[in-house]
Amino acid sequence: MGNFIAYLDTSEVRPGKLGQLKEAMAELAAFVEQNEPRILSYSVYFSDDGSTMKVLHLHSDLASLELHLKVAGARFPPVAPLITMKSIEIFGRPTEELLARLRAKAQLLGTGSVTVHDLHAGFARFHTGQPFQP
Repeated sequence: MGNFIAYLDTSEVRPGKLGQLKEAMAELAAFVEQNEPRILSYSVYFSDDGSTMKVLHLHSDLASLELHLKVAGARFPPVAPLITMKSIEIFGRPTEELLARLRAKAQLLGTGSVTVHDLHAGFARFHTGQPFQP
């Protein structure tokens, strides 16, 4: 799988902010789709009660995640008043510099921790073409 990286962050939605957050995240997802051609997937999920948001993205390599933080990074601070980030989980091994940037993002958006999960075994198959539409 090489440098494949999966990223999952979990945030609490601040009371009364769900509508604003859904709009902001739809805009962010559209921006990422238009401006980050290397990202394989970028998906936003909300719990049934709207109290929790999870953002999952898949990257073919570390450079894709680095580009995401660079390109979309300026769009993170406006989301800060809408959430409290609880955690970022990285599946794959980032560089120390990238890990530091992820920790800074977690602190900007909440009090979240960053956890790295090293690959033990497995594989990934991705087909290029049309984006997945849930």
